[in-house]
Amino acid sequence: MSRVRLTGVRDAPLEVAEVLAAVDDVRAGGVVSFVGTVRVSDGGREVTSLGYTAHPTAPAVLAELAEEAAARAGVVAVAVLHREGDLGLGEVAVVAAVAAEHRGEAFAACQQLVDELKARAPIWKHQRFADGTDEWVGTP
Repeated sequence: MSRVRLTGVRDAPLEVAEVLAAVDDVRAGGVVSFVGTVRVSDGGREVTSLGYTAHPTAPAVLAELAEEAAARAGVVAVAVLHREGDLGLGEVAVVAAVAAEHRGEAFAACQQLVDELKARAPIWKHQRFADGTDEWVGTP
């Protein structure tokens, strides 16, 4: 069975339970997950909503990032999903989970996965603020 169990970009709400179930493995002594949600403020500015736009290559990039995390020592399973489209406050934008033989390996691999996703995935965020302004984040 592949260590990469689930990856993708979806335009429907993400289920944390689905991602956790994907990495369920009796070889794992620890599972670490990250759930990123839409927060009410950014840099002191009130956010009203945001939208994510994914380049057509984004699913392949997420799969590549998951493979990199899965290649780390002790990792037994990896899953990561990112949302696309318009999201409201509190909605889930990204879910990542890593199961590993030991907790330290799981923490390190999950952090790498999320950090690299933010740095390399061609998924752009369009934030809308209460004062009527907006901004794009992560665009090339």
